[in-house]
This record gives sequence, structure tokens and C-alpha cells, in this order.
Amino acid sequence: MTDASRRDVLKGSAVAGAGLAAAPVLAQPARRPTPDPKTAYTSQPFPEQRQKWPALQRDMQPVPDCGERSYRGSGRLQGMKALVTGGDSGIGRAAVIAFAREGADVTINYFPTEEPDAQDVAKLLRAEGRKIVLIPGDLTNAKFCGDLVTRANRELGGLDIVVNNAA
Repeated sequence: MTDASRRDVLKGSAVAGAGLAAAPVLAQPARRPTPDPKTAYTSQPFPEQRQKWPALQRDMQPVPDCGERSYRGSGRLQGMKALVTGGDSGIGRAAVIAFAREGADVTINYFPTEEPDAQDVAKLLRAEGRKIVLIPGDLTNAKFCGDLVTRANRELGGLDIVVNNAA
């Protein structure tokens, strides 16, 4: 074998090796591009808004996205059960959406006058096949707090995650 032919064999091996190394990466489905956060959202200040306490998220302008449109789960909490206080709006709502989209069934606790927000998020997640239990009540009542945990445990068949988020 001549030097030129050895060189050709080694080049061919290198090209084949590079192709084999790249194959798993090339075989993956294309990912959708991540939006640039500097331009994907409004840069204008939100208008001042006043609501009587406790306020409803559904009445805000614009209505915040707590993951309803943006969060995609991947089954990391499949089969788990969660209780989230203050789960009708804000950070608690985002936690409920994330837990449910990761596969967990969720009990949502909220102040009774926030029923419309709780119904909105429950309807969304039930339509996706999750079990959602709504338990309104006042967490300043110690008896209710004990009953909340007992009822959530009973209705979901156990509890794996508890988030005390109510503000």
C-alpha cells in the first residue's frame, strides 16, 4: 500500500467516525427556537389597577400568563399528588400548572372569594386530563388548616408535595 492510499483510508475513516458521532444529534427532532426575552414581551408599563382585596387575576389587564400558554411539561411528577395553598393565582397558580403538566394531581386551596380564578385554572387542567380538587377556605382558621390537609390527602389518595404559598 502506498502512502497516498493509507492517507485516503485514514481520511475515509475519520469522515465515517465523525458521521457516526454526529448521528444521534442529527436524529433528534428539531427544537422550536427560544424567543428572545428582550423582544418577546411588552416593554410598556402596565396600567395602574385597583381591586378590592382579595383581587382576581382574571380581572387584571393584561391577564398574566402563569404558564397557561407557555409551560410544557415532561412527566417528571407522574403519579404524584400535590397540595398548593394560594393556587388560584400568581406564583401558586404557576406552581399548580407546572405540577399538573408534569403529571401530578393537585388540590388547590384559595380564599373563598377567589373562586372564579380557581375555577379557571381547574377547568384548564381538567381538560388536559388531570385530577384537580378545589378546597376554598381561610388559612387563618387553625381547624380549617388541619381539615384541608386531611381532605386533600383523602381526595387525592395521598400527598407527595405541599406548597404553602398563600399570601
